[in-house]
Order: sequence, then C-alpha cells, then structure tokens
Amino acid sequence: MTTAVASPAARHRRRTARVSKGRVTVNVVMVAMILYFLMPFWWLVVASTKNNDALFSTAALWFHSPGSLFDNLRQLFTYNDGEYLRWMGNTAIYAGVSGVGATAVATLAGYAFAKYRFPGRNLLFSSLLGAIMVPATALAIPTYLLLSKVALTDTMWAVILPSLLNPFGVYLVRVYVQDSLPDELLEAARVDGAGELRVLFNVALPTLKPALVTVLLFSMVGTWNNFFLPLVMLNNDKLFPLTVGLQSWYAGAMVQSGANALFTLVVVGSLVAILPLIAAFLLLQRYWRGGLTVGSLK
Repeated sequence: MTTAVASPAARHRRRTARVSKGRVTVNVVMVAMILYFLMPFWWLVVASTKNNDALFSTAALWFHSPGSLFDNLRQLFTYNDGEYLRWMGNTAIYAGVSGVGATAVATLAGYAFAKYRFPGRNLLFSSLLGAIMVPATALAIPTYLLLSKVALTDTMWAVILPSLLNPFGVYLVRVYVQDSLPDELLEAARVDGAGELRVLFNVALPTLKPALVTVLLFSMVGTWNNFFLPLVMLNNDKLFPLTVGLQSWYAGAMVQSGANALFTLVVVGSLVAILPLIAAFLLLQRYWRGGLTVGSLK
C-alpha cells in the first residue's frame, strides 16, 4: 500500500484553517466576556433614565425616558439637603488619604524588603504573605475593638487608619523592585555620594512609577468601594461614605415600599459613584508602562 503525502501547500492550507478557527473561537469568547462585564453597567445606565414607576414596569435593558436622567440627577443632589454630595466628599477624603498613605507605606516596606538585609526579614515577609490571605471582613470587629480603646470609632480616622495597611501592595512593590531596579543602579548612586533617602526618592521612585500607580489605584478603589468597615465603625450619618449612605437609602426604600423615589436615587447614585473611578483609571493608565530601566545600565 502507498500512503499519500500531503503537499506543502495543502499542509499550509490546513494550518491556516486551524489558525483561523482558533482566532474565531478566541474572538467569540472575548466578545462574550465583554458583554458579560458590561451588562451590569449597561443596566445601570438604562435604569438611571427611568422614574420610580418605570424602573419596575418597563424593559430592564432598554431606555424608557432618557430625559428623566436630568430630573433624577437633580433629585439626587438635592435630596435631604444635598446628603449625597456630603457622602461623596467623605468618600473622596477616605479614598484619597487612604490611597496616598497606603501607597507610601507599601513603597517604603516593599523597597526595604527587596533591597535591605535585616534580621527576621524572611519571617516578616512570610507573615505578610499570610496576611494577604486573611479577608478584610474578618478583621473589622478586632479593628473596631482596638480603635474603641483609643476613642477613634465614629470618626474619619476609624476608616482611614485601617486602610493604610495594604499587604498586597507591599508584596507588589517588593516584586517590582526586585525585577526592575538593579542593585548596580543603586550602587552607582551611592558611589556618587547620594544618601539612602536621595537614592530612594531620586533613583528608585521614578523607576517604580508603574508599580506605585497600580498600588494607588488598588488602594483607592478598595477604600472607595469599602462597605463593611465603615458600616461597623460609623454611626454618624454625616460621616458615611457612599457605600453605606446608599445602603441606608435602599433600606429606607424597602421600609417605605419604594416611596419618595428612593429606589431611583439609589440607582442613579450608584452610577455617579463609579464615574470617578472610571476617570481615575483613564487618567492614570498612561503610567502603566514598563521598561523604564532599559538603557540605565551599560
């Protein structure tokens, strides 16, 4: 018997067909994932254009009265003497201070773990990795008991201080420093007479900008979306962040069976609450680029 041997052209056509089929499969999966992730946002946009009655009586994924969006926004910002704006200001303070503080702590700790040798370094870093595995909700009650001893509960510091500790941020900075900041670059700066602080601020930090922006965004988003910690720590509604404030409106809507259009305010308030996060990602994403140390060594 003789076995037919496929010509190179035939093998090339079959290989091209397999590649094309694989690309189609990948594209279909990617489109499905995009639709999956965008569907909640689309529903939020659509629901924000409806009044309280239309929210429950019209198609869930299509507009009813787009002009109602402006009326809903006016009600949102004026309801209860501008309560929503006060909550948004609180959230901005919590997220801004906590994000910057957590980034500073993570930078110093991660740099020290990566570039300095000191007793107990490996044990401390192993403990840090263990802390990453502990859910934040499990620490809320112990944190409350600790802060209550120093009379800091029901204050802004009760939300800010626990948010300054970001074990994952420390781990991320440490890994980035090890991979992107050569020891020779630091030694060259020290030979030129730079002290440790100058080496850190003038040599290390410009190189670590992508990692710092990543930690900053993660910390800000985590604090902006944090619900359980401020729920436990705060009793004064004037100190509420958006997450707790919107939940209080939702609870009021459930008690009142949807009276006072609170369901619509919760939906519109949720949409407005995510816009600053989208803007932050769009403004800071240009800093997410690597290769900043290419050419630094010869």
